[in-house]
Amino acid sequence: MRGKLMFITGLAAGFVLGSRAGREKYEEIAASAKKVWEHPTVQEAAGVAQAQANKLYTEGKDKLNQSKLGEKLHSAAASSSSTSDSSLSSTGAGSLSNSTGAKY
Repeated sequence: MRGKLMFITGLAAGFVLGSRAGREKYEEIAASAKKVWEHPTVQEAAGVAQAQANKLYTEGKDKLNQSKLGEKLHSAAASSSSTSDSSLSSTGAGSLSNSTGAKY
């Protein structure tokens, strides 16, 4: 199914790019594509795909954070963060404020 969709998409793109019919045919194809994209079934499928992608991203991020590599990354980030914080404090740049006196 996915292969057919990719083939049709490539075929449509090739037709649009190589067409001598010009702007009118392009507008017709663009309107058809928009109509398909706005179809509730397509939107539902896109929503499901996005939800699955977000879930996989979160799971991967959690697994990385729990791994030895994640621990090394956290410890390296913490040590570089504390080093930059202390250098900002010593130069006075760590206490910025705006015209209302709110500190950053």
